[in-house]
Amino acid sequence: MTANTALRFERIRTKGDHRDLRLRIGAYRHTCDSYYFGLDDSPAVRGGMGARLAHLLEQWATQVEGLRRGGGTAYLPYDFSDQCTAWLRVSSRDGETVEVQAGWSLIEAWGIEPSNYLATAPEVTDFDPITGARISCSLDDLTACIAANGIALEATGP
Repeated sequence: MTANTALRFERIRTKGDHRDLRLRIGAYRHTCDSYYFGLDDSPAVRGGMGARLAHLLEQWATQVEGLRRGGGTAYLPYDFSDQCTAWLRVSSRDGETVEVQAGWSLIEAWGIEPSNYLATAPEVTDFDPITGARISCSLDDLTACIAANGIALEATGP
């Protein structure tokens, strides 16, 4: 199964900010909110909700590209909640293949700007994997998938 079909982050409603986003990874589905994206007033964020979500995926792409230099682990947030956050843990041993696992951290979203989460990502030391929310694929497939999801999110507009 390639990342193109097995990983999708999408906006399922354009009205409101609750239960309007969905992450699909393999057979696992998770609905979440764009609420914290709307609160983010960083100068890095311009435009409507679609642009804000696309900016998140641009950050994901930067982190994933960094794995090409010998592998490693990157944490990519997708659900910002008051008392916790949900992340994708992307691990690569060789810089060519990756394992993507969804999970939770007790890092609270109110302390993170979605437009600049990179300062917080290294603090994810309590990652709790979600059973059945995992895929393996090539780094190239994951990169293409993130780019396609970002384009689709930006196209959703305000």
